[in-house]
Amino acid sequence: MENLYVIKIGGNIVDNPALLTECLTAFSKIKGQAILVHGGGKLATSMAAELGIAQTMVEGRRITDAETLKIVTMVYAGYINKNIVAQLQALGVNAMGLTGTDGNLISAHKRTGASIDYGFVGDVDGINETLITQLLTTNTKLVVAPITHDGHGQLLNTNADTIAQSIATGMTRHFDVHLIYGFEREGVLSDVNDPSSVIAFIDRPAYGTLKDQKVIFEGMIPKIDNAYLALEGGVQSVIIGKAEKLNQLINGTAGTTIKI
Repeated sequence: MENLYVIKIGGNIVDNPALLTECLTAFSKIKGQAILVHGGGKLATSMAAELGIAQTMVEGRRITDAETLKIVTMVYAGYINKNIVAQLQALGVNAMGLTGTDGNLISAHKRTGASIDYGFVGDVDGINETLITQLLTTNTKLVVAPITHDGHGQLLNTNADTIAQSIATGMTRHFDVHLIYGFEREGVLSDVNDPSSVIAFIDRPAYGTLKDQKVIFEGMIPKIDNAYLALEGGVQSVIIGKAEKLNQLINGTAGTTIKI
């Protein structure tokens, strides 16, 4: 089967114009099918502050009340998504920006059962494999913003790492899928203060040990948990590393490879 690369880039890349340009330049050179999923960055937080809308973060996750949902939708699905699409068009990439609402791309439900109420935060139920396949076969690369819907008219703010994993896993019947989590570091580090301390491979036993030792903590834990969900769902490979080194991550010469 043909290769499909699902690339997720985080907010720290979105916030840095130079890094974003490097990453998108690398993305434009990918041979084969590719989907870019992006996070939100700090723009939504700064806009909320300007509008006097208080923001609450719990363990790095945004509580999305009704007013905050309006802001993240405008920023993520609007400015950030279309800015990325415009830059890719300038690089000669026929890109299309989408959210989970467009063409029923990603269906979700409001998170329930959590110890706290995250507000209008969504957990993914499924993806529209048929639509994604149709768009990819027209030589279109997709740029997906982390906004989904519940099928009853309600928008939901959804974790971009999870969206990337869900798309990657859902497309394994149609492509050989490779999932890449691109962020500001070289990979998973054994010493957070030493950028050269990249752990080349992490398997399940090593992951457990590294968590117990607090080498892997906070935001990296859900990223690696999503990596294992992807691998268990049939994704061929998952690599975590520096977003602007996307081409090296694809050919296996950089970053951290997650293994079963």
